[in-house]
Amino acid sequence: MQLGVNVPNFGPGTDPGVLREWARTAEGLGFDLLMLSDHVTITPDVSVRYPEPFYEPFTTLSWLAGLTTDLRLGTSVLILPYRHPLLTARLAANLSRLSGGRFVLGVGVGWARQEFDALGVPFAARGRLTDEYLGVLRDAWRPETPGTGTGTGTGTGSHAAPTPVWVGGHSGAAIRRAVRFGDAWHPLRLPLPLMRSILAEHSLPGFSPRIALRITEAPVDDPERPAGVGTVEQVLDDLDQLRLLGADTVVLDPYHGDPEETRRPRAAWRALTTVATQWKARP
Repeated sequence: MQLGVNVPNFGPGTDPGVLREWARTAEGLGFDLLMLSDHVTITPDVSVRYPEPFYEPFTTLSWLAGLTTDLRLGTSVLILPYRHPLLTARLAANLSRLSGGRFVLGVGVGWARQEFDALGVPFAARGRLTDEYLGVLRDAWRPETPGTGTGTGTGTGSHAAPTPVWVGGHSGAAIRRAVRFGDAWHPLRLPLPLMRSILAEHSLPGFSPRIALRITEAPVDDPERPAGVGTVEQVLDDLDQLRLLGADTVVLDPYHGDPEETRRPRAAWRALTTVATQWKARP
């Protein structure tokens, strides 16, 4: 099982130098994947948790691809209805090619109603649009028909390195979406029992969750405890349980919702170092 890191690409403490250090830290600790979040316009409902500066994920990941060697790079999650699907197909295909096939496209439907309004995208249609756009992505990336010199007519198929698609969310619609369009189900910050029950009820194409990373001194006994929250022993046990559930990759998210945390990235780096070191030492 591989481990990844969800990096804050936003907030008052984030700048190019800090993003560079995040990438160097993640790769230096032996993590396999670095992921970034997505917002296009920082409306009031977004800025409470994800304020400016907000570094656009495709641009930032392209830059980080040139600063790293083996680290996979991805979005957790790209809000698919915000962009025309052919633009997303082009951006993702180009980033896959430029990074040597290291890109993972995590997608979701989005939640910020004010941001949808600002972009002129109907909030109530976001699920339907996500399904429609995922279909367009798959068509756009379809290889050219041999002997015809033509692909799907979108101009992206012949330039696309294989791009894994991870589908976020845990509603019934999200699960159906992952089964129909995804290479993996990518739930975000859920308790372990809920993930276990969903996996028991559905045949999913793959499982690559993003969990919290908050190390505590005392054990957390709440039955609704999100995976990744608790003592080091609890966090390591969560990783063991996720491996037993078939997780291919687990992404650790050390951001807890306070933008001031972005001014103190070393606290997150220490937590990541602790987990990475002890995880590697386990039999």
